[in-house]
Amino acid sequence: MPPWLPTFLSPLAAAIAAGVAIPSLLILYFLKLRRRELDVPSTLLWKKAVQDLQVNSPFQKLRRNLLLLLQLLLLILLLLAFARPVVNYTPGAGRVSVILVDRSASMSAKDVKGKSRLEEAKKQARAVVESMGRDQTAMLIAFDDSAETLQPFTTDRVALKNAIDAITPTDRKSRLKLAYSLAEAQAAAYVPEQLRTNADPPDVFVFSDGRVLDATDLSIRANVTYNQIGSKDSQNLAVVALSAKRNYERPTEVQIFARLANYGPKPQTSVPVQMSIDGSVKSVVSVSLPPERWTDEQRTQAEKDGFVTRDSIEFPPMELTTSAVIKVEQMQKDDDQLPADDGASVVVPPPKPLNILLVTDGNYFLEKLFEPRFESLVAQKKATITPSQYEKTQPKDVDVIVFDRYVPQFLPDAGAFISFGSVPNNLSTKAVMQTNGVIPQSVADVGVLDWKRDHPILRHLVLGRLYAASVIKVDVPPTVEVLMDGLKGPLILLDRDVRRTHLLVTFDLLQSNWPLRVSFPMFLNNSLQFLAAGSNLNLRQSLKPGATPKIPREALQKLGVVPTSIRVTGPDGSKAVPVPPTGHFALPALEKVGVYTLDPPVPQFETLAVNLMDANESNLVPSDKAPGGIGETVIAGTGNTRTELWWWLLACGALPLLLIEWVIYTRRAHL
Repeated sequence: MPPWLPTFLSPLAAAIAAGVAIPSLLILYFLKLRRRELDVPSTLLWKKAVQDLQVNSPFQKLRRNLLLLLQLLLLILLLLAFARPVVNYTPGAGRVSVILVDRSASMSAKDVKGKSRLEEAKKQARAVVESMGRDQTAMLIAFDDSAETLQPFTTDRVALKNAIDAITPTDRKSRLKLAYSLAEAQAAAYVPEQLRTNADPPDVFVFSDGRVLDATDLSIRANVTYNQIGSKDSQNLAVVALSAKRNYERPTEVQIFARLANYGPKPQTSVPVQMSIDGSVKSVVSVSLPPERWTDEQRTQAEKDGFVTRDSIEFPPMELTTSAVIKVEQMQKDDDQLPADDGASVVVPPPKPLNILLVTDGNYFLEKLFEPRFESLVAQKKATITPSQYEKTQPKDVDVIVFDRYVPQFLPDAGAFISFGSVPNNLSTKAVMQTNGVIPQSVADVGVLDWKRDHPILRHLVLGRLYAASVIKVDVPPTVEVLMDGLKGPLILLDRDVRRTHLLVTFDLLQSNWPLRVSFPMFLNNSLQFLAAGSNLNLRQSLKPGATPKIPREALQKLGVVPTSIRVTGPDGSKAVPVPPTGHFALPALEKVGVYTLDPPVPQFETLAVNLMDANESNLVPSDKAPGGIGETVIAGTGNTRTELWWWLLACGALPLLLIEWVIYTRRAHL
């Protein structure tokens, strides 16, 4: 049906009223007149009475009666008004028009006849441009949480339509205040100052789903037309929260938590959700999600009917000693309208490069492992000093200090420590001392009783044939974790407090066969990886769409030679970004959801994750009213303004007919 043809909002009610009123009116004209019979000498003067007697016959055809016709027309007009007729029309461009097109994340929903909301908005915006006359001008602004003038005021319709076609979607949030301010400022600058007082306000056309975050802060001096885009019945499942953190007790293990929401009209059960690491699926679970639009009463009734809500997931801990990208994604996508919120990612950064210091009077095996050519150790910088040098310099900017058969007098306030054949003072683990202050040691050969095969430090190590000539006897409190037990007492312990981590090996390496076994360098490498992960339990936080991360100059200098450009590769392609010769370096806005990588990989910025996780954008129900209550609202999905005609029927039709009918009736009554 053409949009200009009228439609009716209450046709059934009007039809029922017509079925009662019209027959009632006709019946009034069929009613017999009850008269008293009188004898008269002649009927010459009673012709009118004879005509009235003729209409008393109920089976006689209705005679032509102007009053009946007018009353029927009046009744029909009243019934049409009762049916609430409306007509839709497309508002045309005014003398000065501003076109605002929403390009935020929710506008990528494909719920408008198989195409996206943004495509429909661009189509309707082009229709406004087509309606421009020769003396009319318009400009184009695209907005999300920012606003951008894509085409200043012009009468060139081709330039305006090309600018509309060039609008690309982003995954940002939606805010309208800046776009309104920009539109008002541009319109004020365009109208000559001497004509501003007499000029009509500009026409502002907003093509959006109305889901803006700043609706209460909006104001603009213009004739605003809000063109509502989108369907309220759109189905959308979204990952609304994702958290990943390292286990304090086992820093190499990562725990992942996620929460999902259902923004569609129907409940969803057995929705598969998968967790993958670097693209490899590690776990799949299912969730059951009630619609977020449900009231508390509806949720209670659904629970009584057996619906069990499960919207949160805790995945099993994953062992991660290297960098990785963890992604959680809902897999029920057949009728899902917005792909941007189907998944979320978090970046596990590589272990922190460690500055390691070895304190020893001489240990061939440890010194060899600390040589620069052993790159397997998680170390950025390695150094070896004697105990006397250590006490004299008291180094503090060190991540891990390895003590070989030495009990330090000085310990930094925080850090990680590995002790071979010694137990530092002031720990919860205490070495058993004799009355003369000497630490006793077992003189018999010490073998291994058992070890924690699932602990990250000892995983995949074969330690059954390890022997030591002597071992330090220690008192172990319950808070200390024993990693390896020997026949004469604990051999390896992990003692932790708030700011320090101590890995204690209670026997002398040089009096054991361990340095000659393959498990020893593996143990040392695992220990350093464990301590590197534990030095920073927080994982890399995800970014919001539109973020512009700033890379400090110090991070660029860690590459050795500061590059002239850095290539950024992400969901929207790859591009080289020039690096300024001085100062910090800001990446361009990351507009789309996904994972971005830098080349060369800048430390701590190698991989960046951008997630939507925004309830306002994931909720695809369009706003019924113009944002902020400013302006006229356009029918959703049609691009047409609705005007009700009942008032015009009453004012221009029924009232004049009523006056005409009254005049004719009174004139006939006086004849």
